[in-house]
Amino acid sequence: MSEHIETITLYRPVGKNELALIEESNFTEFPPRLPEQPIFYPVTNEEYATQIARDWNAKHNPDKLGYVTKFEVTIDFLDNYETKIVGGKTHEEYWIPAEDLEEFNRNIVGKIEVIAEFRG
Repeated sequence: MSEHIETITLYRPVGKNELALIEESNFTEFPPRLPEQPIFYPVTNEEYATQIARDWNAKHNPDKLGYVTKFEVTIDFLDNYETKIVGGKTHEEYWIPAEDLEEFNRNIVGKIEVIAEFRG
């Protein structure tokens, strides 16, 4: 009998370059953070991810593209981290230290899906 793994749905707004790296992993993991990016910020709701992808990525990235990704992560892993509210009540995100991103990726269940695209 297979064990049921409890997951939570998270979202992440990404630009074209990050999406290309996710695609290279066959939509199974997020790329390592850059040295100036000490935290990985998945968000807890689609509304917030859409706001960032549409209002920031698609307007401020050189390629004028923004995407929203959706994925499942094990609750057991996320229990080690708190969510942070960074603005309005819908602006809720996890702060995952960059050094924990590999373990985060190992706790993604299924594929990372692209659910929206925005052009600036």
